[in-house]
Amino acid sequence: MSALSLRLPDSIHRHIKEIAKREGVSINQFISSAVSEKVSALLTEDYLNERARRADRGALKEILKKVPDRDPQPGDKL
Repeated sequence: MSALSLRLPDSIHRHIKEIAKREGVSINQFISSAVSEKVSALLTEDYLNERARRADRGALKEILKKVPDRDPQPGDKL
């Protein structure tokens, strides 16, 4: 595990301290979790962008042609 010295505005530190206490975790655990969530979101975005880049629109249209033409189920229509 690595140690990291981090400078934060007093207001952000105060919010982190309050939220961590409310959640019943340490400030370190809270910050670690928050950073992990952000990293996960960015990696997911990269993954989805890469998948979209490789997408084949023609294949998608062929798949959509197989979907039956029916009225929406009750509650699915605006």
